[in-house]
Amino acid sequence: MAASQTLPPPPFNSDFEIISVQVIDPKENQIRETDVNEFDYSQRGQWLRAAVLGANDGLVSVASLMMGVSSVKQDTRAVIVAGFAGLVAGACSMAIGEYVSVCTQRDVEVAQMRREKRKGGNDEKLPNPAQAAVASALAFAVGAVLPLLAAAFIRQYKLRIAVVVSVASVALVVFGVVGALLGGTPVAKSTVRVLVGGWMAMATTFGLTKLI
Repeated sequence: MAASQTLPPPPFNSDFEIISVQVIDPKENQIRETDVNEFDYSQRGQWLRAAVLGANDGLVSVASLMMGVSSVKQDTRAVIVAGFAGLVAGACSMAIGEYVSVCTQRDVEVAQMRREKRKGGNDEKLPNPAQAAVASALAFAVGAVLPLLAAAFIRQYKLRIAVVVSVASVALVVFGVVGALLGGTPVAKSTVRVLVGGWMAMATTFGLTKLI
């Protein structure tokens, strides 16, 4: 009976983790263990969260803001100005919030590394606050500009509202699918969750603003 062959370990990659699985050798009719590469989606957690949340926040916030203004004012200019102000304010807020959050995280990690006296070669692994801030602001702006472009040249009140809701819905579906594929999560569940959440935000803003 031939001895089972052991596969050499794969090269190190931060996006992959090594797991041990059992493989049946057809010649020996025995179960043996081997190492395989499996993509570790958790490594994408930080930047994926910032990008997906930023784009979703931009889309839902500005679309909801435009819906709220449209509920009490039919003037196209007022809706566009409100949406643009929401885009700028939201992008700045996302950038500042992400910068402060990542700075705090970085300080905690540096303090822990100093306590463990292992700071030397791990500096490049520390989170970058400026990079996170810029990424969040850009992601927010990308999401926010979609409803703005959709309503910019439509003067008819009801048609403008329908177009904003339609464009926002399509974009939410796209964001949900992309986020699920990049994160390795169920596509249908993630997409429905994002879409329903966006609808609820727009409907709530429209209704409460009109009521007030």
